[in-house]
Amino acid sequence: MRYELTTISCSPLGTPDASKRARAWVEDAVAGQLLGIWHSDIGTIGQLIVLRAFENNDDLASERERALLSADPFGSASGVTPIRMESFAPFPFLPPVVGRDYGGTFEFRTYFQKPGGLPGTLAGWRDAIQPAQAYTDHLVVNMYALDGEPRITHIWGFDSVAQRDKLRGEHYAAGLWPPRGGPERIASATSMIARSEPGLAIV
Repeated sequence: MRYELTTISCSPLGTPDASKRARAWVEDAVAGQLLGIWHSDIGTIGQLIVLRAFENNDDLASERERALLSADPFGSASGVTPIRMESFAPFPFLPPVVGRDYGGTFEFRTYFQKPGGLPGTLAGWRDAIQPAQAYTDHLVVNMYALDGEPRITHIWGFDSVAQRDKLRGEHYAAGLWPPRGGPERIASATSMIARSEPGLAIV
């Protein structure tokens, strides 16, 4: 399984139209499954994030080539600044992303890793998932990048930012989170709160 995150930057008031255009473009794909579309709410404003799943590298590559050769990739040619397409592999011990109502509020966290940090990060996460289940049940996916800087990106879904803060606080206090050794392998990190677009598998 492979995943692609596409980030489309546009004006803060332009995300509804950008979302419609992106969804129409994706629906013409010859491979892959559209899982979710989100618009940023806290963090960098005016961003649309598209998550797609692919069965294998070949399917992902064919869609990447379609985007690169398109005169209007993701419907973004008009009124949109450059798009960013990123390829990921899932953490191997996590289940595939499935459609589910998470509550509409999502956190996108990216950890840029120190060199050689991924093996230890994977081990720490594998050991922490089950003990912290009340929190990790809100994990949509965690995945490591196949291109660019070494990094992992994890997506979490909640009813609200308040629910997210409560769960994180409880699990930190209990020593169940973060995964052992994880923070020591992070060179830098970013976080964004986004709201889901309706009518898709993940909301």
